[in-house]
Amino acid sequence: MAEFILEMKNITKEFPGVKALDNVNLQVRPGEIHALVGENGAGKSTLMNVLSGTYPFGSYTGDIVYNGELCQFKTLHDSEEKGIVIIHQELALIPELSIGENMFLGNERKGRFGIDWDKTYYEAGEHMKQVGLKEEATTLIKDIGTGKQQLVEIAKALSKNVKLLILDEPTSSLNEEDSKMLLDLLLGFKKDGMTSIIISHKLNEISYVADKITVLRDGSTIETIDNAEHNIDEARIIRGMVGRELSDRYPSREHNVSDKIGIEVKNWSVHHPIYNEKKVVDNVSFNVHRGEIVGFSGLQGAGRTELAMSIFGRSYGTNISGDLKIDGKEKSLRNVRDAIEAGLAYVTEDRKGNGLILEQSIAQNTTMARLEKVCKKGIVDVSKENSVAEEYKEKLRTKTPSVQQAVGNLSGGNQQKVLLAKWMFADPEVLILDEPTRGIDVGAKYEIYCIMNDLVAQGKSVIMISSEMPELLGMCDRIYVMNEGKMVAEMPASEATQEKIMSAILQSDKK
Repeated sequence: MAEFILEMKNITKEFPGVKALDNVNLQVRPGEIHALVGENGAGKSTLMNVLSGTYPFGSYTGDIVYNGELCQFKTLHDSEEKGIVIIHQELALIPELSIGENMFLGNERKGRFGIDWDKTYYEAGEHMKQVGLKEEATTLIKDIGTGKQQLVEIAKALSKNVKLLILDEPTSSLNEEDSKMLLDLLLGFKKDGMTSIIISHKLNEISYVADKITVLRDGSTIETIDNAEHNIDEARIIRGMVGRELSDRYPSREHNVSDKIGIEVKNWSVHHPIYNEKKVVDNVSFNVHRGEIVGFSGLQGAGRTELAMSIFGRSYGTNISGDLKIDGKEKSLRNVRDAIEAGLAYVTEDRKGNGLILEQSIAQNTTMARLEKVCKKGIVDVSKENSVAEEYKEKLRTKTPSVQQAVGNLSGGNQQKVLLAKWMFADPEVLILDEPTRGIDVGAKYEIYCIMNDLVAQGKSVIMISSEMPELLGMCDRIYVMNEGKMVAEMPASEATQEKIMSAILQSDKK
């Protein structure tokens, strides 16, 4: 057996105006879990897209040697034929189709008269067992949670006789329990001889699961760290990623919380948009003072996003009831435009689906929420729009050669900065941030935390929804805890712990 199952040698990949990869080298041994880490825009996903054939041979320079053979993949199908399967951060599943249909889409199990459905669902069931999914293969994707959808993607990879599994941010949208289950699944596959490459910004998970860690920075290979004992210090990885020590993950600030309440919500209830009888937010009340960051904690499905979206101009739900005050004044927000004009902004967790228009430029995305601010007599002043975008590019340190760059060409972390710029330009009094640091690196996270601190220093009110409890504890003044659509606890961040938050959730389950 060759010493390396995969060698990528001197890989260089350029896009218009930017060199994404610059002579990158990667060596992966058979049967190991190899992590790729680096700041957003470091080139991790680009490198894996080269490997998988998403960026075909001829669009890059350098060599890919797999199992001792020089490979020139021109399509995704070419790499899958060799047993290389990539699972992207955005899951490629069709919600209205069943698990079995999704698993063999484009790879159908055919019989004499078309698709053999018995064979399809039997084989799907067998692969589902391998990943611990107990649902029926006929279950629709839309009826299972995100964690289980991630497992369907892995089962789908297994159906393609995967030998080298590539996972790009596989736990970014999962809670801690589902994340641990997925990582343990990878460790189980490793015992069976499978090789995996994992891209993740969650350094505690990298330390737990990876045998080797390759660090990329600005499109170049910095180093490969041995983690055979699974005890690598996170600070050591960060030093390689950002080129410096990052001694404190959360920037300090003066906690000058005003007596004045920026937003107050009372007895707020929301029903499901399709299943009208289902109440997803149940009689919730909360408030946020000016100059205060308030965190919302809870497990997946707790109703936090539904609450935020329903407040933001009824952009989610039906039969919405309750009272909403901004700066002490009653507000009836019929739509998103009403919400923006009332001083509300909502930074969605789904930046690619609902937050940004990927085909449009950074400049266009930056101004779209308050386009009238860059218009003269109803016509966009392009020079002013570009000037605004440049200002926020510098302020947020967005990595891009030009504000004319299409947002879809940016890394996830830089897209997040454009989304933040869009809502900062709207100049809201109340900013709701829904998973604002999901899938971005520690350096970019720190910059976003600094922006939050700047906003509350100006007297704004900030709501932060996050699945990462250390983030809530490190950034917030107060924390509300939600479970199954209800508000089950409120505590000062100074008194909160992960154990107290989980205890509040578990206690509410018993009632």
